[in-house]
Amino acid sequence: MFTTLLIANRGEIACRVARTARRMGIRTVAVFSDADRDALHVRACDEAFHIGAAAAADSYLRGDNILEVARRSGARAIHPGYGFLSENAGFARACAEAGIVFIGPPVAAIEAMGSKSAAKAIMTKAGVPLIPGYHGAGQTDDELRQHSQAVGYPQLIKAAAGGGGRGMRVVMQAGEFEAALQSARREARAAFGDEQMLIERYLHAPRHVELQVFADTHGQVVHLFERDCSIQRRHQKVIEEAPAPGMTAALRTAMGDAAISAARAIAYEGAGTVEFLLEQTGAFYFMEMNTRLQVEHPVTEMVSGQDLVEWQLRVAAGEPLPLQQAQLQLRGHAFEARVYAEVPERDFLPATGTLEYLQMPAETAGVRIDTGVSQGDAVSVHYDPMLAKLIVWGEDRGMALQRLQQALAGCRIAGVTTNLAFLSTLCALEDFAQARLDTGFIDRHRGTLFPVSETVPVQVLAAACLAELYHQQQLQRQDSGSTDPWSPWQVTDGWHMNLEHSQTLMLEQQGQRLPVTVHFRPQQQAYVLETSQGRESLAGEYLEHGTLRVCLGDQVFVTGVYRDLAGFTVFHQGRCWRLALHDPLQEADEQQVQGGNLSAPMPGVIVAVDVSVGDQVSAGQRLMVMVAMKMEHAIIAPDAGEVAAIHFAVGDQVGDGDVLLSLERRRA
Repeated sequence: MFTTLLIANRGEIACRVARTARRMGIRTVAVFSDADRDALHVRACDEAFHIGAAAAADSYLRGDNILEVARRSGARAIHPGYGFLSENAGFARACAEAGIVFIGPPVAAIEAMGSKSAAKAIMTKAGVPLIPGYHGAGQTDDELRQHSQAVGYPQLIKAAAGGGGRGMRVVMQAGEFEAALQSARREARAAFGDEQMLIERYLHAPRHVELQVFADTHGQVVHLFERDCSIQRRHQKVIEEAPAPGMTAALRTAMGDAAISAARAIAYEGAGTVEFLLEQTGAFYFMEMNTRLQVEHPVTEMVSGQDLVEWQLRVAAGEPLPLQQAQLQLRGHAFEARVYAEVPERDFLPATGTLEYLQMPAETAGVRIDTGVSQGDAVSVHYDPMLAKLIVWGEDRGMALQRLQQALAGCRIAGVTTNLAFLSTLCALEDFAQARLDTGFIDRHRGTLFPVSETVPVQVLAAACLAELYHQQQLQRQDSGSTDPWSPWQVTDGWHMNLEHSQTLMLEQQGQRLPVTVHFRPQQQAYVLETSQGRESLAGEYLEHGTLRVCLGDQVFVTGVYRDLAGFTVFHQGRCWRLALHDPLQEADEQQVQGGNLSAPMPGVIVAVDVSVGDQVSAGQRLMVMVAMKMEHAIIAPDAGEVAAIHFAVGDQVGDGDVLLSLERRRA
């Protein structure tokens, strides 16, 4: 077994690999970019080395720098995690040439599965069922257009070298093909440096079911059962579970045999995932094989009782698989929910900022937290916006789902927008509880998952008011300068001679003003809360870690509140409510920008400009495309008008809020 392991990755996967290595007595070496000097994965390892600037291309994708660190640190093995260099055949080859063990499959296997079109050719020979489509070498626009018509609609254009939903577009009819092809090519070129495409029939309401496979250097191959990954946004997984609901023994055997055949067809070694699309009829089709450990591997660990990273290390060291197929057993049910810094209601646009407050639920035998961030960390544009993975286990699916809902309610994050409320709402849906799953689940429930407007619960307003009153009391005590507890300057009950004292707070939520009046009750340590929803008695106390015990009318509940200079983040019943505290003295600063300026929703790079100054545009027309966090984002005309100015060109870096172009609205 190796004595020193270099982990060529960052974030939660680097921390997760380090955890197993430490348990096995293996010394670990981390690498970090300028942006990650104080990151959690750096602290999780025994030693760390700087490898370059913040951009991944200048650091985590610099295989030469990483190999130099391996030489300096004495590491004889490199674990690439997932993403970055994990499926880079050139890096795996360079490791072998340097006499360093690459914790992954052989170079030939990576190359075979690195191209989706080549992979499908291999699977055809191996007898693994495929989706009808075009996987050929002809890649001109005319050739792809002809094959597109032959495949039929709806169809899916996919990057041959792709993954994670990048370089993938759905085409519903022929008129959409050209724009979808060009967009998919741009995204594939930016993400993978390869713009080769394949075209497949787009299946109606399939499930995404994948099998975890493992192979050693002694010719043994097993599968560790399946995972259902149907809950996806932008073709990227959000919630995964194992085993797949409704899976029969016969179907599991058939899919398992196909997955093992796929692995044997390329002389596979190590951990891999064979992904299938499963139709409601039980027919399944090979989609792709990922030649690495998957983000969702913890659900397999929870139901199999195995540490897959340990299996990786043992296989890479030449040991046989720890267990044979007949010895592997399923135990219970597990879910994984990915917590992202993103704005779900804005098409899951990645969010940036600082994690001002971060509290996760306690880990138990049934709850596991995999994360690579800590309070105070910055979420930047340079890397994937995933903050953590919540993994839960239960004796059955119902118990596991209850634990997942409870774990989501225990996540408290302020400073960046997250998908926690979205996840909580999704997990509460009856269709999800009944496992009525398919890859279109989120779109099908869009009305519930993305409500146009919501009424802020009075409990949330009450918690924010108590937090503000507590803050005012603390400031008053500090400002008094008195240490005498009986001093009148220490009294903070709002007493006024011959008058009932009240205070009105103007809260805001998504642009809506929410006036809340608090009536003081001197000597009673209690208040009366008056909102548009009525009047209720109010009292409460802080417990610990930002937790507030609230007594509102005849209801007593515990919630979390984080206060910053701009307002409050209230965590209540699995939801996160952001309430701004409006300052009337700043009213004059609230006028909107005039002149039809369109701004960047976040930092990124301009990759396409579709219009010129003087062009007449229609409402909904695409004007510009930018890439941020490896994903494309279109800038759309809100109204009809004329392009008055364009402030950036293709290749330019833009900041959050930068004015990209200006429109003069068309006069009626």
